[in-house]
Amino acid sequence: MTTTTRSDPSRAMLRKRSMSRLHWARYATQAFFAVFILVAALRHQQEKQSGAPSVDALCPFGAVESLYTWVTTGTMVPKLHPSNMILGAAVLVSVLIAGNAFCGWICPMGTLGDVLTGLRRRLGLRAVAVPDRVDRVLRYGRYVVLAAVVIATVQTGRLIFAEYDPYVTLFSLHWIFEMSSALIPALVITVVVLAGSLVVDRLWCRYLCPAGAVFAVAGHLSFLRIRRHASACTDCGLCNPPCPVGIDVAHAQTVNTDCVGCMECVATCPFPGALTVTGPTFLGSIGRRGDGDAAAGPESATSTVAQR
Repeated sequence: MTTTTRSDPSRAMLRKRSMSRLHWARYATQAFFAVFILVAALRHQQEKQSGAPSVDALCPFGAVESLYTWVTTGTMVPKLHPSNMILGAAVLVSVLIAGNAFCGWICPMGTLGDVLTGLRRRLGLRAVAVPDRVDRVLRYGRYVVLAAVVIATVQTGRLIFAEYDPYVTLFSLHWIFEMSSALIPALVITVVVLAGSLVVDRLWCRYLCPAGAVFAVAGHLSFLRIRRHASACTDCGLCNPPCPVGIDVAHAQTVNTDCVGCMECVATCPFPGALTVTGPTFLGSIGRRGDGDAAAGPESATSTVAQR
């Protein structure tokens, strides 16, 4: 009688399974929220008289734009709604818990950026490699846009940014139902952003998104962060290519707050314990050996997402 032994799956197979599960979960979540926004925009266009909310009312960044006016006058900036404050508070809580997961899993502009990256790869086009020094400078662009938007909103009492915001331009569907010459500047900006996003992964998220600037600052207080443990890491560098915002995960101790929480790096890593999602450092070091950078064990206060 011949007995067959069941071989354990190889490390490559485990890595592939982990990536596949993550992709299905994230893509399904992104698709759900993108469809939700588009349905809301379509309903708004068809039922304006009944007061169906526009996509402006479904953007958490509206809470940042309207905060000063709401605190000082008790009213909202035109086009915004109390829902903006509720969404803003909810997203802020999520950032304090899990960092910028909103950007990686929910934001329609982030989803569109991922779609364009996938399209570029299918077309066999090369991504533009932005030099590190240039990249570091360009990332401050988000803060410049944020300051300009907040100052302009406070001074004028209206959403000037909405007239040029690629998110509003695309997902409001005005370009289908209410096309006019007034939309041309916004459409030009949107086309430039989309074209740039085809050659630079998530160009909008990296360099221009004002909401991303807010999340990056608040992310320093995030409870959960992705950390690399040097004793378990082999410096293979596999975690860097899938990062949609160009973070050098392979040389980080704690992944910086530009991270959009997509978890691609963790799913890609073939070495359990090398990249983990952990709480604050003082909690993550409990029960570890040595200086706290040892591989995560079952006794540590970590959640090793890379475990298969």
